[in-house]
Amino acid sequence: MFLGIDVGTSSIKVAILDPASGRMVGSASSPEVELPIQSPQPGFAEQDPRDWWEHTQRAIAKLPREQLRAVQGIGIGYQMHGLVLLDSSSEPTRPAILWCDSRAAIIGSEAFSKNSTYCREHLLNSPGNFTAAKLAWVRQHQPEIYKRSRHAVLPGDYIALKLTGEVRTTFGGLSEMALWDFQSKSLAEPLLETLGLDASYFPEAGPACGIQGHLTTSVAEALGLAPGIPIAFRAGDQPTNALSLGALEPGEVAATAGTSGVVFAVNDQAVFDADQRTNVFLHVGTTAEAPHGVLCCVNGCGAMLAWVRNEVLGRAVTYDELNALAAKAPVGSDGLRVYPYGNGAERILGDREPGAVLSQIDFRRHGLAHLCRATQEGIAFALRFGVANQPRPSLVRASTGNLFQSPVFAQSMADLLQCPVEVRETQGVLGAAWGAAMGMGVVERPKLAEAAARYEPGPTAEPLLRAYEEWVNLGLSVLGQR
Repeated sequence: MFLGIDVGTSSIKVAILDPASGRMVGSASSPEVELPIQSPQPGFAEQDPRDWWEHTQRAIAKLPREQLRAVQGIGIGYQMHGLVLLDSSSEPTRPAILWCDSRAAIIGSEAFSKNSTYCREHLLNSPGNFTAAKLAWVRQHQPEIYKRSRHAVLPGDYIALKLTGEVRTTFGGLSEMALWDFQSKSLAEPLLETLGLDASYFPEAGPACGIQGHLTTSVAEALGLAPGIPIAFRAGDQPTNALSLGALEPGEVAATAGTSGVVFAVNDQAVFDADQRTNVFLHVGTTAEAPHGVLCCVNGCGAMLAWVRNEVLGRAVTYDELNALAAKAPVGSDGLRVYPYGNGAERILGDREPGAVLSQIDFRRHGLAHLCRATQEGIAFALRFGVANQPRPSLVRASTGNLFQSPVFAQSMADLLQCPVEVRETQGVLGAAWGAAMGMGVVERPKLAEAAARYEPGPTAEPLLRAYEEWVNLGLSVLGQR
């Protein structure tokens, strides 16, 4: 058996995988309600890393002991681009700065302006609002904390540290920080110089798949696991989700629609997106020669839908009921338009944070059904806008979680991307478990679950694409020039 851990923004999920059958034989999560995000100032988003570890332990404690005793390896998936600062005793020196935190966007933009040729050719990204820029913000605004810190790591690195006692990261992790030089295949020291950062803050890196440390005896006894179990996989949630869907080779595309929405295309070409709507990161692999993952992210995806449910409809309304409401409205939502940009700086908008917008509301025509559909269509429109300059995929695989449970949303994605969308019964946490099995050489790639549903571009495509063009054109005035 293999244990997967998913360090999410809203909760910690764990699952046990039997790779022989390809089945998840146990799963749990903690807490029961969403983990809070602290926002001490506008644009800030923070969590205490110690809470992640507490809920990792609580989630694992919910799994059957006999299953835990059979675990041979552990894999970790985690929320990308966060910054965890540790002191010389490996204790956090401040709350973690999360992926959806916007405070460092201007620092990343200025660094790109100063060193754009290097960023384009070596990073394949702007430093943007990624981890390196967040660390530069701490150096500038909290110098005492910066001086007291010894390591800058990602959320998954922190959980691996608690399991193994070792501070390490991965090649892919450095790329998520915007600190991977794709040409030299090493730490991007020229960018560190531009940002005024010390290279010693970044620990030893290795491949995503492979032995990355072993479970300490004390932690193993507390968790009910065998001492010495290897941590054999570590990667951000989007590469991990793509792995769970079998998107490992160039041309394969995965999508997810959780708190944020992502289209993740595997590529073997080193290409910088001049519009910066997509970003390039290392995908999972056993060496520094892993393929690239071209990622388009919209922060306000499930977060937007959750806001509509919680603040407009009320928490008593289930998501199934919300989806049923959406299905009652016509394609295009009768002109109601939603721009889901209320969850931090959006990469596809040049790291700007315009806020979410509901536009063209007509009190005489629009009701809750229109709002529910326009929200799902607006999220799909935003993802389509993000990949507008990328090659059209031949197939997109998505997991059954979150928005892809909605036929309206899944059909909208098929219509807008003009390709089939297959929805499969899997989760990112299973991708972490499969990654551990790959890292220990038990399997070469995951077994794909059967497709639970398949959506083909259909008669709704033409009116939806017209609505999308209207959404884009209206957005120029609603959100300002992109």
